[in-house]
Amino acid sequence: METKKPYVIAVVIQLIYTGMFVVSKAAFDQGMNTYVFIFYRMVAASLLLLPIAIVLERFLQEECSVPVLGAAPEALLLALIGNTFSLNLYNVSMKFTSATVASASSNSMPVVAFCLALLLRMEVVKLISLSGKAKVAGVALCLAGVFVLAFYTGPALSPVNPHRAFAVAHASTNNIPSRMTWIKGTFFMVLANVTWALWIVLQSALLKEYPNKMLVTVTQCVFSTVQSFVVAVVAEKDFSKWNLRMDISLVAIFYTGFVVTGVSYYLQAWCMEMKGPVFLAMWNPLCFVFTIFCSSFFLGEIVHLGR
Repeated sequence: METKKPYVIAVVIQLIYTGMFVVSKAAFDQGMNTYVFIFYRMVAASLLLLPIAIVLERFLQEECSVPVLGAAPEALLLALIGNTFSLNLYNVSMKFTSATVASASSNSMPVVAFCLALLLRMEVVKLISLSGKAKVAGVALCLAGVFVLAFYTGPALSPVNPHRAFAVAHASTNNIPSRMTWIKGTFFMVLANVTWALWIVLQSALLKEYPNKMLVTVTQCVFSTVQSFVVAVVAEKDFSKWNLRMDISLVAIFYTGFVVTGVSYYLQAWCMEMKGPVFLAMWNPLCFVFTIFCSSFFLGEIVHLGR
């Protein structure tokens, strides 16, 4: 059972991210500011993880001050790359496209993670072996899928549920993005995935030096909360748009803060420690399959074979 645990956790992580794509897109469609959203998300994650980290450290009676101080510079950089920059860019690009495209573009992540792991000698590929050829073929297919997604418009598939579960009252056909806007959004998503893949690889290296996964995670959340606040203040000076409403936006904040950042980040850290960064990134295409169904059912999105 222990040998199967990383595979089960990898699937659970993809299910969690499927929910993130759907509820985040629903919140943005209802007018939630993307920069403010990230700030509230990191606040929620910090409020959840900080008390847990303190209690765990006291319960386990471990010295936590030295590891935290030693990892602070690396955690600050990782928070900037993986949370503040990547998530803000991802959410902005999602406003231009759809939840399905957001999930599909993550297919570029295994490519980047694979290349970075090779450069840093964290991954070994033997081209003469069957497994080595399979890795290279998988990377090529992921990259090809991203280009098809951005530039090819195929036939539409009928939504599973034509009635949105998260209805948007002010939505109209005028909000349908143009082809260039769609390509720009896809490019931003790929760039966000590049930085996210970089975060995965660097995080894996950091955990080898500081194996306390909870402290590494919560330190990044706290740093990113401060960084995201600065970004949000600069990007959105109308503080009336910072008000929280009792709608899907609040659900999205709590879900992405508590479940995605709070739970899945810790699970990712554990999975990377056990199997390495490439193993985790290679499961991203599974999230695409889940998101196609969920976005069609809950958001009423029309999925195309292509973009």
